[in-house]
Amino acid sequence: MASIKDVAQKAGVGVGTVSRVINGSGYVAADTRKKIEQAISDLEYTPNELARNLFRNRTGIIGVLIPDLDHPFFSSFARETEVALYKRGYKAMICNTVGSSNRERDYLNMLDRNMVDGIITGAHTLHWKEYVNRKRTIVALDQDFGPEIPMLGSDHAYGGKLAAEIMLKNNCKRVVHITGIAPNVAANDRHIIFEETLKKHGVEVLDLTMEWNLFDHQSYWDAAAEAMEKYPDADGVFAADQPALCYMHLALKAGKRVPEDLKVITYDGMDVSRICYPEVTAICQNVKFLAETCAKSVINLIEDKEPVPHRQILSVELRQGQSTYPVEIDGKL
Repeated sequence: MASIKDVAQKAGVGVGTVSRVINGSGYVAADTRKKIEQAISDLEYTPNELARNLFRNRTGIIGVLIPDLDHPFFSSFARETEVALYKRGYKAMICNTVGSSNRERDYLNMLDRNMVDGIITGAHTLHWKEYVNRKRTIVALDQDFGPEIPMLGSDHAYGGKLAAEIMLKNNCKRVVHITGIAPNVAANDRHIIFEETLKKHGVEVLDLTMEWNLFDHQSYWDAAAEAMEKYPDADGVFAADQPALCYMHLALKAGKRVPEDLKVITYDGMDVSRICYPEVTAICQNVKFLAETCAKSVINLIEDKEPVPHRQILSVELRQGQSTYPVEIDGKL
């Protein structure tokens, strides 16, 4: 195999000049660049990525911590993050923590051992101090670990308010609210604002709180079944995609009509919420944009390209379905 010295010799330049062309760093005259690129082509030279990364004291790998890859939101986030990192010259190591704090800690330790250049974390079983005490190449999805670690997330407060306004304008009086409140997670805002808004207008909110770190499908079925048994006469339900859809399935099976007897609003708006009938009204997170922003932010930290804000909050959107009646929100139908 040809070496970088062979390329330099064939092009009649120094090794440093070839290196600048390969790494895209520093000025190289157009004619010289053309000679080097031709020499690379003629010799079929392939840069040694491992050697380059060792020289730069980097691995070219970003760890992406996900609580459960079987969950539609997190699987989509992992996919979009891998794509976004790859476009920027980095590889993703997807780390599935599956509710175990030991797994999450083990993946974090890889950062300390220089096995990855940075981490994007969507997992949340560890105490915040476990993250704050690490290097500053961490970006958090939906968790605020303090000013040392940038946080990205959706505008959950607006999402909760939007869902509540739709329930109110659909004249709902008793609304099931399936939650899983995790510590220090920004997504909790949607639950708080949703409940406060409805109660302020005299609507009864029927809470069913799941264990906060459960993401498997069976747990969602169990929660929906429990809610149906406890609150058989509810006229609305608001939850993340899966528990809300499970509840709607059981309600339809019990003879309820949607939206005549039951209004259903899901949160996340993943593809699973579009393949059911009736198609549900959803508050949608922009997963692609979240992933791209996380990827850009962690690379900016690693390469010190530009400052990364402590908090970046991205908008959510309403997707009107058939599980609620269309209403005017913010001047739009």
